[in-house]
Amino acid sequence: MRKILILSLALSACASNPNKAEKLDTQVELAAPVATDQVIGVKDGNMIVQKKVLMSEELRRLQNETYEVEAKVYGGHRYFDNRGLYGVLEDCMMTKRLPMPEKREYVVPEAETTKLGLDENNHLVGVSEEFLKDRIERFATYRKVLRDRAQEYESKIKLCEMDRVVRNGQ
Repeated sequence: MRKILILSLALSACASNPNKAEKLDTQVELAAPVATDQVIGVKDGNMIVQKKVLMSEELRRLQNETYEVEAKVYGGHRYFDNRGLYGVLEDCMMTKRLPMPEKREYVVPEAETTKLGLDENNHLVGVSEEFLKDRIERFATYRKVLRDRAQEYESKIKLCEMDRVVRNGQ
């Protein structure tokens, strides 16, 4: 449902400037809550289920989910010495004295470019800006790439461990 909301927001915005905030009609007659962000009711005579999310919460959820998947896949110094699936595969390959098939490549950039300067209250600040639509698309892409890599590493770990069991059993 969330994807549908984001997609419909993106498609409605594509009609003009995709980064321009448009006024949305979120009024639902006879609204009854289903969940904290969902109601059922009537709109234009049609029975509907409406899910309305704050984009700040949606972006936070997407970013957190992406960082969690990256931690699962790569671990590393960015994630408190968690070795991740990459580290498990590396350990397995080392016991077989084989080189790793690929190097560790983080998907999410470690730091964003910021402009440094003074804000309206004369405080030193760092500011980075990005269109919301672009950031959501970027993190959705990161998440997809990381999920694919997680599946790939899980398969390689199983193969490596099965090979080790077979060799030890002979």
